[in-house]
Amino acid sequence: MSIQSPQIELESPGDDADIEALHETAFGPGRFARTAFRLREGVPHDPALSFVVRRDGGLVGSVRLTPIDIGGVSGLLLGPLAVLPAFKNNGIGKALVRHSVAAARAGMAASGHRLVLLVGDEPYYGPLGFKRARPGALTLPGPVDPYRLLLAELQEGAADAAHGAVTSGRVLAGAAAVEG
Repeated sequence: MSIQSPQIELESPGDDADIEALHETAFGPGRFARTAFRLREGVPHDPALSFVVRRDGGLVGSVRLTPIDIGGVSGLLLGPLAVLPAFKNNGIGKALVRHSVAAARAGMAASGHRLVLLVGDEPYYGPLGFKRARPGALTLPGPVDPYRLLLAELQEGAADAAHGAVTSGRVLAGAAAVEG
Protein backbone atom coordinates (compact mmCIF):
# COMPACT_ATOMS: atom_id res chain seq x y z
CA MET A 1 0.00 0.00 0.00
CA SER A 2 1.37 3.40 -0.89
CA ILE A 3 0.29 6.57 0.87
CA GLN A 4 -0.85 8.00 -2.47
CA SER A 5 -3.26 5.11 -3.03
CA PRO A 6 -4.33 3.93 0.42
CA GLN A 7 -5.84 0.50 0.86
CA ILE A 8 -9.28 1.17 2.30
CA GLU A 9 -10.92 -1.58 4.33
CA LEU A 10 -14.27 -1.96 6.01
CA GLU A 11 -13.98 -1.19 9.72
CA SER A 12 -14.25 -4.25 11.96
CA PRO A 13 -15.47 -4.47 15.58
CA GLY A 14 -11.87 -5.15 16.63
CA ASP A 15 -10.90 -1.66 15.39
CA ASP A 16 -12.94 0.20 18.02
CA ALA A 17 -10.10 0.81 20.49
CA ASP A 18 -7.69 1.93 17.75
CA ILE A 19 -10.31 4.26 16.28
CA GLU A 20 -11.03 5.78 19.68
CA ALA A 21 -7.28 6.34 20.18
CA LEU A 22 -7.09 7.94 16.73
CA HIS A 23 -9.99 10.28 17.61
CA GLU A 24 -8.28 11.20 20.89
CA THR A 25 -5.07 12.02 19.03
CA ALA A 26 -6.81 13.94 16.24
CA PHE A 27 -9.46 15.84 18.23
CA GLY A 28 -8.67 15.60 21.94
CA PRO A 29 -11.27 15.65 24.71
CA GLY A 30 -13.05 18.70 23.22
CA ARG A 31 -14.62 16.44 20.59
CA PHE A 32 -17.33 15.44 23.05
CA ALA A 33 -18.71 19.00 23.17
CA ARG A 34 -19.08 19.42 19.41
CA THR A 35 -22.54 19.51 17.87
CA ALA A 36 -21.71 16.68 15.45
CA PHE A 37 -20.73 14.48 18.41
CA ARG A 38 -24.09 15.23 20.02
CA LEU A 39 -25.83 13.85 16.92
CA ARG A 40 -23.75 10.66 17.12
CA GLU A 41 -24.10 10.23 20.88
CA GLY A 42 -25.86 6.99 21.73
CA VAL A 43 -26.43 6.11 18.07
CA PRO A 44 -24.27 3.46 16.44
CA HIS A 45 -22.47 4.31 13.22
CA ASP A 46 -23.30 2.17 10.20
CA PRO A 47 -20.65 -0.58 10.14
CA ALA A 48 -21.30 -1.20 6.44
CA LEU A 49 -20.34 2.43 5.70
CA SER A 50 -17.39 2.91 8.05
CA PHE A 51 -13.85 2.45 6.76
CA VAL A 52 -10.22 2.45 7.86
CA VAL A 53 -6.76 2.74 6.34
CA ARG A 54 -3.80 0.83 7.76
CA ARG A 55 -0.10 1.25 7.20
CA ASP A 56 2.56 -1.13 8.48
CA GLY A 57 -0.09 -2.99 10.49
CA GLY A 58 -1.39 0.08 12.31
CA LEU A 59 -4.53 2.13 11.84
CA VAL A 60 -3.74 5.55 10.35
CA GLY A 61 -7.16 6.78 9.16
CA SER A 62 -10.85 6.26 9.78
CA VAL A 63 -14.23 7.55 8.64
CA ARG A 64 -17.67 6.68 9.94
CA LEU A 65 -21.18 7.37 8.68
CA THR A 66 -24.06 7.55 11.15
CA PRO A 67 -27.76 7.52 10.25
CA ILE A 68 -29.60 10.81 10.78
CA ASP A 69 -32.88 12.37 9.84
CA ILE A 70 -33.26 15.88 8.43
CA GLY A 71 -36.87 16.95 8.73
CA GLY A 72 -38.09 13.60 7.43
CA VAL A 73 -35.30 13.09 4.89
CA SER A 74 -33.16 10.04 5.69
CA GLY A 75 -29.45 10.79 5.59
CA LEU A 76 -26.04 10.09 7.01
CA LEU A 77 -23.68 12.17 9.11
CA LEU A 78 -20.08 11.90 7.92
CA GLY A 79 -17.55 11.81 10.69
CA PRO A 80 -15.48 11.67 12.49
CA LEU A 81 -12.96 11.67 9.68
CA ALA A 82 -9.54 11.29 11.26
CA VAL A 83 -6.00 10.70 10.03
CA LEU A 84 -2.94 10.39 12.24
CA PRO A 85 -0.96 13.65 12.09
CA ALA A 86 2.11 11.93 10.59
CA PHE A 87 -0.02 10.78 7.63
CA LYS A 88 -1.95 13.98 6.92
CA ASN A 89 -1.70 15.72 3.55
CA ASN A 90 -1.20 12.44 1.72
CA GLY A 91 -4.73 12.02 0.37
CA ILE A 92 -5.91 9.50 2.96
CA GLY A 93 -8.75 11.64 4.30
CA LYS A 94 -10.05 12.51 0.84
CA ALA A 95 -9.83 8.89 -0.26
CA LEU A 96 -11.83 7.81 2.81
CA VAL A 97 -14.52 10.44 2.12
CA ARG A 98 -14.82 9.47 -1.56
CA HIS A 99 -15.00 5.79 -0.67
CA SER A 100 -17.63 6.19 2.06
CA VAL A 101 -19.86 8.45 -0.04
CA ALA A 102 -19.59 6.08 -3.02
CA ALA A 103 -20.55 3.16 -0.77
CA ALA A 104 -23.51 5.13 0.61
CA ARG A 105 -24.62 6.02 -2.92
CA ALA A 106 -24.34 2.38 -4.01
CA GLY A 107 -26.49 1.26 -1.08
CA MET A 108 -29.00 4.11 -1.29
CA ALA A 109 -31.83 2.07 -2.81
CA ALA A 110 -31.72 -0.46 0.03
CA SER A 111 -31.05 2.00 2.87
CA GLY A 112 -33.22 4.93 1.81
CA HIS A 113 -30.50 7.43 2.75
CA ARG A 114 -30.74 10.37 0.38
CA LEU A 115 -27.83 12.59 1.42
CA VAL A 116 -24.71 12.98 3.55
CA LEU A 117 -24.27 15.88 5.97
CA LEU A 118 -21.08 17.07 7.58
CA VAL A 119 -19.69 20.02 9.46
CA GLY A 120 -16.48 20.97 7.69
CA ASP A 121 -14.55 23.28 5.42
CA GLU A 122 -15.97 23.84 1.94
CA PRO A 123 -12.54 24.22 0.27
CA TYR A 124 -11.62 20.70 1.46
CA TYR A 125 -14.98 18.93 0.97
CA GLY A 126 -16.32 20.89 -2.03
CA PRO A 127 -14.18 19.03 -4.58
CA LEU A 128 -15.48 15.79 -3.01
CA GLY A 129 -19.08 16.64 -3.95
CA PHE A 130 -20.25 18.60 -0.90
CA LYS A 131 -22.10 21.91 -1.16
CA ARG A 132 -23.10 24.38 1.49
CA ALA A 133 -26.57 23.79 2.96
CA ARG A 134 -29.09 26.55 2.42
CA PRO A 135 -28.70 29.13 5.21
CA GLY A 136 -31.34 28.70 7.90
CA ALA A 137 -32.64 25.42 6.45
CA LEU A 138 -31.26 23.11 9.15
CA THR A 139 -31.69 23.01 12.92
CA LEU A 140 -29.02 21.18 14.91
CA PRO A 141 -28.78 20.19 18.60
CA GLY A 142 -26.15 22.83 19.31
CA PRO A 143 -24.22 25.72 17.82
CA VAL A 144 -22.54 25.37 14.46
CA ASP A 145 -21.23 27.80 11.88
CA PRO A 146 -23.85 27.68 9.09
CA TYR A 147 -21.12 28.15 6.48
CA ARG A 148 -19.61 24.81 7.55
CA LEU A 149 -22.81 22.77 7.08
CA LEU A 150 -22.23 20.81 3.90
CA LEU A 151 -24.38 18.30 2.03
CA ALA A 152 -23.63 15.70 -0.64
CA GLU A 153 -26.64 14.31 -2.44
CA LEU A 154 -26.94 10.58 -2.84
CA GLN A 155 -30.19 11.18 -4.71
CA GLU A 156 -30.71 14.19 -6.95
CA GLY A 157 -32.89 16.85 -5.32
CA ALA A 158 -32.39 15.57 -1.77
CA ALA A 159 -30.69 18.78 -0.63
CA ASP A 160 -33.72 20.82 -1.66
CA ALA A 161 -35.97 18.59 0.44
CA ALA A 162 -33.66 18.71 3.48
CA HIS A 163 -34.90 21.30 5.91
CA GLY A 164 -35.82 21.28 9.57
CA ALA A 165 -34.42 19.47 12.57
CA VAL A 166 -31.37 17.25 12.16
CA THR A 167 -31.78 14.35 14.56
CA SER A 168 -30.19 11.00 15.20
CA GLY A 169 -33.45 9.13 15.05
CA ARG A 170 -34.75 10.59 18.27
CA VAL A 171 -35.79 14.06 19.32
CA LEU A 172 -32.80 15.90 20.72
CA ALA A 173 -33.49 18.35 23.54
CA GLY A 174 -32.23 21.88 23.20
CA ALA A 175 -32.11 22.08 19.41
CA ALA A 176 -30.67 25.39 18.27
CA ALA A 177 -31.59 26.97 14.95
CA VAL A 178 -28.75 27.60 12.54
CA GLU A 179 -29.00 31.15 11.33
CA GLY A 180 -27.77 32.26 7.94
